[in-house]
Amino acid sequence: MLVVLAPGQGAQTPGFLRPWLEDSTFATRFAYLSSVADLDLAHYGTEADAETIRDTQVAQPLLVAAGLVAALELFPHPADGFDRVGAVAGHSVGELAAAAGARAITAEQAMVLVRERGRAMAAAAKATPTGMTAVLGGDREEVLAAIAKHGLVPANDNGPGQVVAAGTMEQLATFADDAPARARLRPLSVAGAFHTHHMAPAVDHLGGLAAAVSTHDARIPVISNRDGRVVHEGKEVLRRIVSQIANPVRWDLCMETMLDLGVTGVLEMPPAGTLTGIAKRAMKGVETFALNTPDQLDDARDFVRKHGERSLMTTSPTWRMVVSPAKGTFERDEEAGASEVLSPDATIGSIVSLRDRTPVKALHGGHVVEWLVEDGDLVSPGQPLLRLHPSGAA
Repeated sequence: MLVVLAPGQGAQTPGFLRPWLEDSTFATRFAYLSSVADLDLAHYGTEADAETIRDTQVAQPLLVAAGLVAALELFPHPADGFDRVGAVAGHSVGELAAAAGARAITAEQAMVLVRERGRAMAAAAKATPTGMTAVLGGDREEVLAAIAKHGLVPANDNGPGQVVAAGTMEQLATFADDAPARARLRPLSVAGAFHTHHMAPAVDHLGGLAAAVSTHDARIPVISNRDGRVVHEGKEVLRRIVSQIANPVRWDLCMETMLDLGVTGVLEMPPAGTLTGIAKRAMKGVETFALNTPDQLDDARDFVRKHGERSLMTTSPTWRMVVSPAKGTFERDEEAGASEVLSPDATIGSIVSLRDRTPVKALHGGHVVEWLVEDGDLVSPGQPLLRLHPSGAA
């Protein structure tokens, strides 16, 4: 099973788009998304230096546009991707590229949102001097305890041996003087404490814009940064992306879900390397492919053919599907099981695992067409549970 990944801020390097923009089709598509972002992204991806593209307002639109247009090079017909990709995930701002790739939102909507996300996060970062420091190695529990002791937030949990602490510069300085045992600290070149409460003003701004965005159920399972859950309903995908601006990225849980899905290969969109590097350390036995230049496309397509399989999700204009957000045992709600019509937000049951119990809701409600699992069945992330006919549909 194939998972496609979209990298987050910090993955960009000077000139990474130069070979891609030699292709006229790529250049034309990229220019279109640049106009939506109201930025000369071709310049930033070819000529600008590292300090310039570190700017949050530049880096975020640059990364999302690069991933979206490169995906069209890999899958010239989007339906090819739907038939091959088992799930998508993005790290931080990469979630917008993943959501557009899964067709929960359009590419244009993604570019408007990332433009505003970058601006709002840059403005929030200026309010208080904040930053982020990578903590490499050390005992996990000791690292997390030390982060909490100094009032910091584990803003990125990227798996064994890699946690990113975030907070004020004063807190980070104190933390550096009292580092956890056997851990190395590496200050990151970022504008502020992303994925913490310091970004709350950006959440408010983007949330207001997102309320006006029309969404669709994802064509491919989307793995959420918040908790590694598989998300299917478009509004929920977008709501999580907005709230994630001020909440930690749990990439460790995203990788757990990929393994639960039975992933055999992960392909990272350009500029690639960061997420495939993490996968090599944390997901032993899973093949990786870092797509960085167009001369890799033939090999990337071979990789897709080797690992790709059709997603469990399918779409129809006459019914909706409720899917499992996680691995576990499905316990059906008695009232839902006896109902022919479910109201919006009705709970249909829970997914029970050793870790927790996750309620599953029919966000839109509708007439019950078919239960696809029985009470007590073991289910996988993204597995269809219930088919509904929308209320009021012809």
